[in-house]
Amino acid sequence: MAKLKKSELVDMLATKVDASKKQAEDMIEALLEIITSSLQNGDEVTFTGFGSFMAKMRKGRVGINPKNPTEKINIPASIVPRFKAGKGLKDALQEKKK
Repeated sequence: MAKLKKSELVDMLATKVDASKKQAEDMIEALLEIITSSLQNGDEVTFTGFGSFMAKMRKGRVGINPKNPTEKINIPASIVPRFKAGKGLKDALQEKKK
């Protein structure tokens, strides 16, 4: 399974929208900044058919210290990013399997 690197994504976007690589990189950076700031403000970002980005509170819990498995440690509550795939994305991935 290959990984799509940011530079490859920039090249693909530049080709797709007939823009320069610099313009495509600026578009991607702007999109990521907008999504990040929206999540920081508690908003959900939804791309209909693709999916939704959201920030969720994960409860604190007791875990095991990996350096000393007999020792318990408290893991504090934190805010974590989540992505929920939309129907269009799910359907596209199922079609790929066929």
